[in-house]
Amino acid sequence: MIKEAIILAGGPGTRLQSVVSDVPKCMAPVNGIPFINFIITYLKKEGVERVIFSLGYMSEILIEYVSKTFAGLDIEYVIEDTPLGTGGAIKFASGKAKSNDVIILNGDTLFNINLKDLSEFHAANKADFTVALKEMRNFSRYGSVEIAHNFAIKTFHEKALCEKGFINGGVYVLNINSFINETLPDAFSFEKDYLEKNTGKKKFYGLECENYFIDIGIPEDYDRFIKDYNLILDKSRYSKKDSANFIGDLFFEGLISILTD
Repeated sequence: MIKEAIILAGGPGTRLQSVVSDVPKCMAPVNGIPFINFIITYLKKEGVERVIFSLGYMSEILIEYVSKTFAGLDIEYVIEDTPLGTGGAIKFASGKAKSNDVIILNGDTLFNINLKDLSEFHAANKADFTVALKEMRNFSRYGSVEIAHNFAIKTFHEKALCEKGFINGGVYVLNINSFINETLPDAFSFEKDYLEKNTGKKKFYGLECENYFIDIGIPEDYDRFIKDYNLILDKSRYSKKDSANFIGDLFFEGLISILTD
């Protein structure tokens, strides 16, 4: 089981700023709880013990909140002076990693997968990169991922209207040594300049996961997560006034019911 994670939380969240403008995107409030709390609580639940934050926009707000709320967790912060892109952010944060394989997550996405399963799948394939895939229908917001019968990634497709396909779920396992041994600039796109260029050359795999998935990067999906949260809260023993404490096992158990209702 991989116990170290990098959270990418440096972007300004331009598309969400019409509804959340005074905090970074990953700090968007859900009944008063910053979204990043759900991500960290999920990681702790899955057994992750060390977290590296890759930050940029309004970094001081996140650092103050996380340092107080998760004081017992082993946390490091790296802060971009200028935007580095997703690849540059991962490369920068990788310098603080203590493990050869790390979990990487987007700070605006919750994909409630089993990280032990993902870690074991990655190790069994001796992979350079493994991504959790989510099957979706009738989507155009995301690119799609095509996999072979052995789960090796065949192609990353550009964003286009897709009736049915797998998307990159925003949760990865990355072999740090394999990644940093590539000749890459300081600022680059992880998806375009590393994944797409090395597909078929390196050991890239995808694992289909059927768990709850939400990316709050646009107002409609941010609002959907708030509604899902309130639906789970209404079914629990917690009252609205106690909702600030409703973030642990009961909430994550409730996410399962969202998929089955």
